Amino acid sequence: MPRGRYSLHDPHDHTPLADEHFHCAPGPSGWRYVSQLTTPTGEHTGSVDLTLDDLGRPLRLELHASSWQVRGAALDGVTWVRTDPTGTEATEGNVPAHAFTGTSPAFLVATSRLLRLTPSSSTWVRLVAFTDPVLAPRTVDQSWTLLGSETHATDNGPLTVDAYQVTALDTGEQHAVHIAGDVVLAAPGIELEDLETPPSTFD
Repeated sequence: MPRGRYSLHDPHDHTPLADEHFHCAPGPSGWRYVSQLTTPTGEHTGSVDLTLDDLGRPLRLELHASSWQVRGAALDGVTWVRTDPTGTEATEGNVPAHAFTGTSPAFLVATSRLLRLTPSSSTWVRLVAFTDPVLAPRTVDQSWTLLGSETHATDNGPLTVDAYQVTALDTGEQHAVHIAGDVVLAAPGIELEDLETPPSTFD
């Protein structure tokens, strides 16, 4: 069960945004990721709880940020309920999309798991993104390409790293994402600062 800490920052000006303390592991249903987010000064700001099925689809998603809450799952596309900080109003949404995304590295692992690309192959995916700080939903289309995989020798055995190119189809902006098993090694706005145990491998 990998445990560790990501630091999240603005990908444009590198302003520190949060630290994400996480643990994740494959399980009977597929894969689960749980994290707590804190400010650089240590104040709690939110959490992520994501469970995928064996095919990489979101069985359950629960996000908290700035007292806002989102609960969602893959149902007739993707369906979610967003609750305001007072808890008095809840808004339901549904979009014919494949999965969810957001600032957490969990969503990059989840999307790669859903697509299961082979080297040099590409596909597009429609995602519902929940944007900080109020978890506002918006639909985004992306193209993912698996550029290749490299295996590196480590003290814990060989580590395979997949390199992806992700393109935002509305703007054409491209960025690289490097994933080993169920851990993001590098991506815009994401740095892996600490990892206590090696990444899990998917069958």
